[in-house]
Amino acid sequence: MNRRNFLTTATAASIAAALSGCNESNRQAIDDSKRHELKSADPKRVNINKNRKTVLKLATSWPAHFPIMGTGVEKFVQRVKDISSGSLEIKLYPKNTLVPALAVFDACSSGQIDAFHSGPYYWKGKNSAFALYSGTPFGFTAEEINSWMLFGGGLELWREQYAKYNLYPFMGGNTNIQMGGWFRKPINSLEDMKGLKMRMPGLGGEVFSKMGVNPILLPAGEIYTALERGVIDATEWVGPALDIKMGFYKVAPYYYSGWHEPGSILEVTFNKYSFEKLSFEHQAIIEVASSEMNSNMTSEFHAENIYALKKLKELDIQILQYPKDVINEGKKALNEVIQELSAKNSDFEKVYASMEAHLKLSKEWSDVSLNYFLNER
Repeated sequence: MNRRNFLTTATAASIAAALSGCNESNRQAIDDSKRHELKSADPKRVNINKNRKTVLKLATSWPAHFPIMGTGVEKFVQRVKDISSGSLEIKLYPKNTLVPALAVFDACSSGQIDAFHSGPYYWKGKNSAFALYSGTPFGFTAEEINSWMLFGGGLELWREQYAKYNLYPFMGGNTNIQMGGWFRKPINSLEDMKGLKMRMPGLGGEVFSKMGVNPILLPAGEIYTALERGVIDATEWVGPALDIKMGFYKVAPYYYSGWHEPGSILEVTFNKYSFEKLSFEHQAIIEVASSEMNSNMTSEFHAENIYALKKLKELDIQILQYPKDVINEGKKALNEVIQELSAKNSDFEKVYASMEAHLKLSKEWSDVSLNYFLNER
């Protein structure tokens, strides 16, 4: 072999050996990396849902296709299915198709269903603190209660207390500020409130009770008939968008602005055990979809209310305001209710203290920002 051939052969062999070494080195590095990832990865954080489906049952307190609240949940269910590419399906059961409208809390707590959509104030009989998560008279607006929930400790308190019932809640919408109610007769003074039978849930019902009203809790489908037949004398529901569809103006023409529910949270709540069994991917999908529902429903209520108010005015429905003595008595009654419930229930006292601290700061900000702007606008 001549010198040139020897050098060529040697060089080629050296390059081949070097490349072979690099390939082995790279292959070893890749293999080690893979082994490391498999050892350290959280099994709930990998895509374990491909080619398999998880099905959950969700019941609501609303009739099928009920505007905004019912249709909002339908969109949530579809959104979960779309984001998960069908690997997570939530079967929706409107009120009374699987469990009664106001039995969804117990059904979910016991595991009969996996989730429900309703309002926290319906469960004040379980724990008076639960009514606070829907808001308080003269309290949080929708924006303020979202602020408290997400960044003021509200959501942590809510989940801590619901966990005692094996439940895990998410915000599932907000009605925005609600109207004060429909009355068969006008309210000219505090005296006219006394003895009235009125559909009114939550802390608002407690406050109105202090003013001599007999608050009654009725599900949506029973309110109109009760009002028409005189079983009740008045009802609050939500606002123009839903109230006009319920037809209350036909039997109770006196419509009042409100202060009892300035920003009421709705909930999409899961059985805690069922939720924790889900993969990380599915848990994250539910969190994202519920956040979207909460935001969209709040905005939809605002949009639909402004259009419905126009229609009510075309029907010659006058928007009235409670007399000043009713409002003053309402504030006095609220303070009494808060003191009494705080003394009886440490959970209530703890939650209200958190809300009040956040609201105090929010009022200070609103005074120099929103209030100024609205007065000048």
